Amino acid sequence: MQNLTDIGINLINKQFQNDAETIIQNDIDAEVYKMILTGTSIRNSEQSAVLAKKYPNVLYATAGIHPHDAKSFDAQSIPKLRALLKQSFVVSVGECGLDFDRDFSPRPVQEQCYMAQLELAIETQKPLFLHERAAFERFNAITDIYSSALPKAVVHCFTGSLKEAKTYLDKGFYLGFTGAISDERRFDFLKEVVKYTPLDRLMIETDAPFMLPKNVPKHQLNKYQERRNEPKFLPFVAATVAEFKGISVEKVAEQTSLNANTFFGL
Repeated sequence: MQNLTDIGINLINKQFQNDAETIIQNDIDAEVYKMILTGTSIRNSEQSAVLAKKYPNVLYATAGIHPHDAKSFDAQSIPKLRALLKQSFVVSVGECGLDFDRDFSPRPVQEQCYMAQLELAIETQKPLFLHERAAFERFNAITDIYSSALPKAVVHCFTGSLKEAKTYLDKGFYLGFTGAISDERRFDFLKEVVKYTPLDRLMIETDAPFMLPKNVPKHQLNKYQERRNEPKFLPFVAATVAEFKGISVEKVAEQTSLNANTFFGL
């Protein structure tokens, strides 16, 4: 028995429309027994919370505004997130951070939105679910302003360099890894990152429907949506971690689930 925990899935995404019940049952059949729905906007966070409430002790949610959606940030955003975070099954602030790769929101607006959510995490003392792309220096400069008061934090879907990983780990942050670690063509360098990251500071996620692991056999894919990732494929992420670290999949499942349960208070 693997008993896995997926710390990041986008079950409100339109690719899963009218498919949630089937997806959840498939996940449980694959021994993914706990899943955290990622909030990426006010509306998405609210929808994630509604869905999570229907599946107690299986689904949980985060509440936050992704940097892509920072342009929607207004005076009502933090009060709405605060209200969501009062629910016990809404376990984290985020997804929040900076994304200077696509710049879907102006950078000053991203920074304002991120700082407001850091302050909310300090206020609520709920852990942070962080996003950083092509913004390493500025992201750390802002985060360090609040470092003495911050709660626990995980940099999710980590695809950065070993140097960047060491910086985050030195801050006491956790790293979340997705199916990207099985992509030898684009992310071969992540093998060294995974090997370096202590197992007790590592969590796994699918970021479904994105980041489909490269080692999923084609016959297991949905013939109508062959590029759609699902939480039931989390075992393939665990297997890659196990391979890189030279340990059993069972050990990876046990420790990463313990990490997630403790970190998020599941």
